Amino acid sequence: MSRTPLLQQPRVQRIVYPALVGIVLLLLWQALVIGFDLPPYLVPSPLLMLQTLLTDWAPLGLALWVTVKITLLAFVAATVVGVLVSFLFVQSRRIETALFPYAVLLQVTPIVAVAPLIIIWVKDPVLSMVICAALVALFPIISNTTLGLRSIDPDLQAYFRLNRATRWQQLVRLRIPSALPYFFGGLRISSGLSLIGAVVAEFVAGTGGIGAGLAYQILQAGFQLNIPRMFAALLLISLTGVALFAAMAWATRRALGSWHASEQSHD
Repeated sequence: MSRTPLLQQPRVQRIVYPALVGIVLLLLWQALVIGFDLPPYLVPSPLLMLQTLLTDWAPLGLALWVTVKITLLAFVAATVVGVLVSFLFVQSRRIETALFPYAVLLQVTPIVAVAPLIIIWVKDPVLSMVICAALVALFPIISNTTLGLRSIDPDLQAYFRLNRATRWQQLVRLRIPSALPYFFGGLRISSGLSLIGAVVAEFVAGTGGIGAGLAYQILQAGFQLNIPRMFAALLLISLTGVALFAAMAWATRRALGSWHASEQSHD
């Protein structure tokens, strides 16, 4: 049996194609900066941005760790709270009808307007930023997981009831397996929102010193007109978001790849 060429394998294509597009964009960016002789304080070249990233890695690396820590804590908190709320919603339509509008209210309320109050009420800066980021990431998990727990096969539900399955047995053996694709879809969205919420919370908090994140580095670079450093911090935020999404995609394939159609190759 002949083997599939390397570049025609889906896993390789998912890495090679985006990498090629990224290289082309970076080369075009570098060419435009050189061709129009753009000054570094306006638009730095990719080479200058990478050079600044290496030169200023000590403060940027420490700031990256602070932002990643807040993001991961917020993501875990949003996941736990979102799953528990979804389990509560699925127990009764009345409970879901009464409480779901408040979950929507959390989603549509701008975190920039709420963050100053949370920072004032919660004395610990890190905890306040985690709460702000968790609020941003909470709704997709609640919405997707609740939808998944409700999206069960009526015939299977009737079979469970025919065999007098308890609510717990229906939840563990029927609803949770059916909800996993929706749950992991919510995780993909919420992982990025956790990072966005962490950066926004850092902007609002304005904390400096050792506990400062990448948002503070961006603000400081803007005040100093150190645009290459600002772009380097933005690059770290973007790479962190890509890494989070890739991690969630990997976890989805590990959990669903062997049995769910959404993660099985159809090539």
